[in-house]
Amino acid sequence: MQLTVWTYEGPPHVGAMRVATGMRHLHYVLHAPQGDTYADLLFTMIERRSARPPVTYTTFQARDLGKDTAELFQSAARDAYERFKPEAMIVGASCTAELIQDDPAGLALTMGLPCPVIPLELPSYSRKENWGASETFYQIVRTLADPARRALPLDGVRRPRVNLIGPTALGFRHRDDVAEVTKLLARMGIDVHVAAPLGASPTDIAGLGEADFNICLYPEIGDQACRWLEKTFGQKTVKTVPIGVNATREFLAEVAIAAGLPAPDTSDSGRMPWWSRSIDSTYLTGKRVFIFGDGTHAVAAARVAAEELGFKVVGLGCYNREFAREIRTAAAIYGVEPLITDDYLAVEEAIAAASPELVLGTQMERHIAKRLRIPCAVISAPVHVQDFPARHSPQMGFEGANVLFDTWVHPLVMGLEEHLLTMFRDDFEFSDANGPSHLGHGGGNHAPTAARGAPESAEATQAAAEPTLADGGQSWSPDGLAELAKIPFFVRGKARRNTETYASEHGVAVITRDTLYEAKSHYAR
Repeated sequence: MQLTVWTYEGPPHVGAMRVATGMRHLHYVLHAPQGDTYADLLFTMIERRSARPPVTYTTFQARDLGKDTAELFQSAARDAYERFKPEAMIVGASCTAELIQDDPAGLALTMGLPCPVIPLELPSYSRKENWGASETFYQIVRTLADPARRALPLDGVRRPRVNLIGPTALGFRHRDDVAEVTKLLARMGIDVHVAAPLGASPTDIAGLGEADFNICLYPEIGDQACRWLEKTFGQKTVKTVPIGVNATREFLAEVAIAAGLPAPDTSDSGRMPWWSRSIDSTYLTGKRVFIFGDGTHAVAAARVAAEELGFKVVGLGCYNREFAREIRTAAAIYGVEPLITDDYLAVEEAIAAASPELVLGTQMERHIAKRLRIPCAVISAPVHVQDFPARHSPQMGFEGANVLFDTWVHPLVMGLEEHLLTMFRDDFEFSDANGPSHLGHGGGNHAPTAARGAPESAEATQAAAEPTLADGGQSWSPDGLAELAKIPFFVRGKARRNTETYASEHGVAVITRDTLYEAKSHYAR
């Protein structure tokens, strides 16, 4: 294990909690010390759920370690059943409780509770959150799915039925993706039989075999269960993830084949194809983009960026090593070195070295990009509260492509506007010393600068915003900083690093405006 300030994935029991919280009438008994209940905050504060997760903690304390903590677990399990009367229970241990080796899985199986009890073996020190969610859902499906309940033959009268596999609580836009994919399928004449884990109950899981085929929306969570369903019930699995216009068209074609239906009409594909053909898109063609997230969303984002928006992928990576092969395959297509790591500091170094104009990543990359002053859009968990919007905001389907278009293009457009305002800040019309023109005489030139609280000059503004010491020990003069501020934000970092390297190599102690232009000439040769 590695001590870290931030982490892309929690321990596997948090993945199990995501599955349990997404389901109905399922309860999770977690053997954990007092303090591990912090995970409740992930759902009630970040996802803004109206109810606490269906989890009972044993919450043993240090003084309990000298007693029978196994009995403590059994009492918690009995009380949880009596209070909640779930259709099924899952039981396991947190990473801390794993060290005392009480074996909650074995203990629960000997208790004779009047509902199915599914033991979880989640090795906390070798596996992580997504794997824990995948393993938990697989064990639930394997235990509860009734092998006798199978789909009736398609007779040309009843509509095909499909299971949507993989969405969980605390997933990135999973709620909206399920709604959007359900709409797409309904237009084709296909019914959603069960969406699981999100929104499903143990009773629903028992009838998974009655669907004609499965759609694996999130391979990190659903792939293992889909493979078991395919083996047990003979159900085909649609594996294309419909993120982006091209992928959605391929997804619908694959669904049509699985359902025995004619290929659907995909001419109405949203706004992004129109924009990509418009003259407005040309000034963003070739923009350099760095992509990092979970394997599925990162690969999908790279395809959308390259094929549908005309961006240049200059970095691609993921934090879940189980998807390293998919990332390496995609990275080879774009001619970049794959980045497989869960160290956010390594990601920050890679982003800084690539000097992208846009970052597509997680909540962590949002912070990194803010520090590096690069526009960023979030495409993958881990996420924060702003990535669970109240509005319908999917990532999948044609409407999801519209959301991607808005989310990715607008930061670049607004960044261009910001750069233009900065570039003309010395003009009397755009000076910070002037109030907005629509405020009339209240913000005019005659108002005292001190009263308006505006900085005295662009140089002063820039000097206050930028550190004056370079990494090599040189200092920046005010005129050098002012000139640096006129460089577009998306290449400013690279220009600064090149200038400081040039100054270091040529023994320049104070970097002035002339030094900046000398470095520019040097690197332009």
